[in-house]
Amino acid sequence: MCLSQPVHANPVLPVEHERRVGRCIRQASEGRLWLERTLWGLRDQEAGWVGAEILNRNGSHDLGPLQVNSFWVPKLSAMIDRPPTQVRVWLTHDPCFNVQAARWIFLSALSATHDYWKAVGVYHSPTHRRQRHYAGLVAAKLVRRFGPSIFLKGDHRVRY
Repeated sequence: MCLSQPVHANPVLPVEHERRVGRCIRQASEGRLWLERTLWGLRDQEAGWVGAEILNRNGSHDLGPLQVNSFWVPKLSAMIDRPPTQVRVWLTHDPCFNVQAARWIFLSALSATHDYWKAVGVYHSPTHRRQRHYAGLVAAKLVRRFGPSIFLKGDHRVRY
């Protein structure tokens, strides 16, 4: 009988792991509050953890705290000239590598689309309908974490 935890279960995360992910998010945002908050929104929506490998219906896996899809492994591997197996391990087990990869995916989408919410959606899916739905979910997570004034025009706390 196998008593191991199923891969889809989200274990109770130790406070120190969450603090470490938070430090990685702050580091990856490089002092840009809008980017830090975006990464928190993605993290809250994805709800992954260090060591997570979630199997998707299409055979890919969502890896680590920000659930970076394994689709990105070959591209990241080529970009940093490291073997795909190593990149996958880093995405799964190194929260700062995972957050940096998520940052790159989001900022690449932002550069390509010139649209903040489209880029948030692209982080999740290439499908327009899924992008819109996902962006709405992330917006709700941002409101939950930072309060409803996060989207008020002229709010000095948020600049996209």
